[in-house]
Amino acid sequence: MQIGVCVHHNANKTREAFKKMTESGFSCCQLVSWNPTLWTDEEASHIRAAAEEFGVTITAFWCGYTGPVIWNFYEGQETLGLVPAAYRHQRMNEILAGASFAQKLGVKDVVTHVGYLPENPYDENFAGVVVCIRHIADKLKEAGQNFLFETGQETPVTLLRTIEEIGRDNVFINLDTANLILYGKGNPVDALDVFGKYVKGVHCKDGKFPTNGKDLGEEVPIGEGKADLCTVIKKLHALSYPGTLTIEREIEGAQQDVDILNAYKLLTSYIKKAEEDAE
Repeated sequence: MQIGVCVHHNANKTREAFKKMTESGFSCCQLVSWNPTLWTDEEASHIRAAAEEFGVTITAFWCGYTGPVIWNFYEGQETLGLVPAAYRHQRMNEILAGASFAQKLGVKDVVTHVGYLPENPYDENFAGVVVCIRHIADKLKEAGQNFLFETGQETPVTLLRTIEEIGRDNVFINLDTANLILYGKGNPVDALDVFGKYVKGVHCKDGKFPTNGKDLGEEVPIGEGKADLCTVIKKLHALSYPGTLTIEREIEGAQQDVDILNAYKLLTSYIKKAEEDAE
């Protein structure tokens, strides 16, 4: 398995970000973009040129959207992803626009947070989201692309049910190893028993479970939380996972760089152990 890192897309700063990541020993990344106004032909040319210059492979395009986004258990229900009906059509079109931008970059996998998928399959929002993502998946299929759910805001079985209801062969999962914990929805080791065959991307991240009913758990450096990355990687190896392990550390500044490099060392050792155990 190859180890990559998340790179956030900012206007005319991608070259600098690619240079920095390659100097740290990384050659692949997920490009994370939350600003549809940047999804232009000019910006695509800039990114392609920078990727070629530094030998960077963009493994996935993480597609954000406009409108309010609140990361908690209350307002988050009303603002995140495609589940809130008030934002669904707008964000569906933005994700399709992001996918078109990704296609210009030569990127097949498009990832996003869909929001708090209802546990109840008879909830009208469940049916609405299924129809919406089915439409997105069909459009991406025409372009040879895949749609990936970022895990976190739903239980593993709810995510499995949703993929089954969508019924398209280009719908997969980007497993965030911390999000299931941060949202109190499960853990990544057991989740692989539920939806492992659909995992096409991985965010390597760590965190702790929530300690109150409103706020998410705390994200922490890999190795300091509840995400058992060593066992996750062992199970991914057993599943013949073909993709990249992408480090995500959602802080800024010098400590982020330190934590990412420490994560790289830990993940390298976990990969080695998984390979040795498999022999």
